Amino acid sequence: MPRDHGRCEGGTVSVTDPGPTSTGGHGGLLEAVLELRDVSFRRDGRPILHEVSMTVRRGEFWALIGPNGAGKSTMLSMCGAVAHPSTGTVHVPGERLGHVELARLRRVIGHVNPRHPLRSPLRVRDVVLTGLTGSIETPPRWQPHADEVEHAERLIATLGLAARSGDRWPTLSQGERGRALLARALVCRPRLLLLDEPATGLDIAAREQLLATLDALPRTDPELSCILVTHHLEELPTVTTHAALLAGGRLTATGSARATVTSENISACFDHPIDVRHDDGRWAARARRATTHPPAEPHPPAASHPPAASPRLDQPHLPAQPLSGPAPPADPAPFAG
Repeated sequence: MPRDHGRCEGGTVSVTDPGPTSTGGHGGLLEAVLELRDVSFRRDGRPILHEVSMTVRRGEFWALIGPNGAGKSTMLSMCGAVAHPSTGTVHVPGERLGHVELARLRRVIGHVNPRHPLRSPLRVRDVVLTGLTGSIETPPRWQPHADEVEHAERLIATLGLAARSGDRWPTLSQGERGRALLARALVCRPRLLLLDEPATGLDIAAREQLLATLDALPRTDPELSCILVTHHLEELPTVTTHAALLAGGRLTATGSARATVTSENISACFDHPIDVRHDDGRWAARARRATTHPPAEPHPPAASHPPAASPRLDQPHLPAQPLSGPAPPADPAPFAG
């Protein structure tokens, strides 16, 4: 989809501090869309994040992986300009938090949250259009332009929801809601897309449909940068380019996805022995089975002789024969008289 910094973004965002850049695969420079520098965060005096640094460049698809309670959602809230760090700096996209109007900044960030707190029974089309205003409900007296409605309908159709566009939100399945929220996040043509455990509550078929949609994003918008939060490797799309592992509020490993999502790194991040496989572009993980020795072979039982058969009553009784030894002496000859 073409990029258009128009009405939905409140004007083009100027890049005041692009941060470091690197050479892309085609010889161009990749712009840093998101940069966290030595970010720490405390809540009620309790440390949540510890000196986190990460840079996401244009067109990269990052996976943020870690166990429950690692600080992933907190880190994502800073990427989405929802929370501010206690110390350190956040540039997103290119603007430093605290030095830019948040409402304008949030319109260049798409956010997919499967726990979307919508209370009104809006139609699917209207839910998607709230992505233009960055609100949960439709703002009073706000009306979208005709071209914005047309763009929203195209996204809805692309995500397989054309037949449900006019249906009310409570009637949608969890999988349909996930696709509608993705359309909502994309409707303002963001520069950064944040996906907070988007496969939550999906069955296998709905999860695979979602992943197929995510796999298509680099083709429809090659400049879009994405961060997907999960603690299940099976939920990573094949287009994942980079990964960051977070445990206890600290990044334990970052880099290219293939080099980072390994058995060693995942085991260290989750503090449990995990075997990781990568097959046909997809990852899978399972707990490593402890090596056990086969039980020792039991000693064979001592040989036993079958009991002697009892003599049959219909056979004559024979005198017992000696087992060994010399033959008994013959009867002595009679005396001659």
